[in-house]
Order: sequence, then structure tokens, then C-alpha cells
Amino acid sequence: MVFKTFLESIVKIKHLELLGESSHAKMSPPFRAELAKKMKEKSKDAKKAAVMALFYPNEEANTNLVLILRNTYKGVHSAQVGFPGGKYEKDDENLMVTAIRETEEEIGVMPQMYDVLIPMSPIYIPPSNFMVHPYIGVSEEKLNFIKQDDEVEAVIEVKLSEFLNQANCITTRVSTSMNVEVDVPAFKLNGFIVWGATAMMLSELKDLLNEIM
Repeated sequence: MVFKTFLESIVKIKHLELLGESSHAKMSPPFRAELAKKMKEKSKDAKKAAVMALFYPNEEANTNLVLILRNTYKGVHSAQVGFPGGKYEKDDENLMVTAIRETEEEIGVMPQMYDVLIPMSPIYIPPSNFMVHPYIGVSEEKLNFIKQDDEVEAVIEVKLSEFLNQANCITTRVSTSMNVEVDVPAFKLNGFIVWGATAMMLSELKDLLNEIM
């Protein structure tokens, strides 16, 4: 999509009601409900995190969305695709500040380079006991990314047209944090498989965009 057209449409997103669970359910792994039930008590004291769904124009003046591939490490989100973002810190004024700070740290995008439009629905991640709060941001200028090497393996620049293409919603087999292989709904973007909480957040983002595009 031409970025100028995207800019004219995206402002309408501020007037939409969030879709939350109805959108999340479309990309929810089959084991998620049972796992969340087991974690119900623990989730009351979940750690907080925030991420940024950041749109910007590419060199052809079309619209891109940036994702990251996390490094391989000893943890439940090792080598997974996600949004730039991370854990809330006590010095953060609020969770939007967390998302902005982590976006700068992980991919080198300064806060003055974009506007934050709205928060999306928070989502609970049982394996790591985090409540994640996603935000939508828009830069009117092309961005040059500088990845944080100790956390980010690669910056993934996804064309909006590819993200919205229903053919890129697939079912794939993955190994979960419980070392069990299951079939899950996922997005296939730039050759990367995106599933779990990130896919669920992307599902709400996609549904919101489809209402205004």
C-alpha cells in the first residue's frame, strides 16, 4: 500500500473499539486456553512488558511494518519473531514509555522519529508469566535500523501488503516451550514463521486495519 494512502487511513484507528479476544482467538495455539487456566492465579502477579507495532515508508514509498528475530538464548522466547519491546522498568513513567524505550534500544529508532497512535489489547503469555501491552506507532519518514546485537538477530521489514494477504496465514508445526510438537496457526512473513502471542497481537492489528483500509 502506498504510504500516503496509509497515512490518510491509519488516523481512523483512534476511533475504533479494540477487538481483543475475538481477534486473538484466530491465532491462538490449541494449548493456550488450558495453560492460561493453570496459570490463572500466578497471572494476577504477572510481570509487565510493552511492544511497538511500528509502520513506516520504505524506499518505494510503500508501507512497511518492522518485526525482529530474537537471538538464540536459554529462554522460552529464544529465536522467535516478535515486535521490538521488552520488560517494564521501575523508572518507566508508563507502559507506553517502556515500548518507546525498548524500541530505541533494540532497533535504534529514536522517540522523535514517530508518533504513538493507540494501545492495542494486552495479552497474557503463560510460559513467561508476562502481560504484554502492544502499541501502534507510525513514522512518516523512512527508518534506518540499528539492531541491538546481544538481543536481536535480525530486523525484519514486512510489506503491509504481505501482512494483509490472507494467503500468509498458515498452519504449521512448532515445538513449544513444553517440548511438545503441535500444529498452530501462524503468519508466514518474509519467510519467517510468526506464531504464539505475537501472531495473536498481529491478528488484532490486521483486523483493525481491515476495518479502516
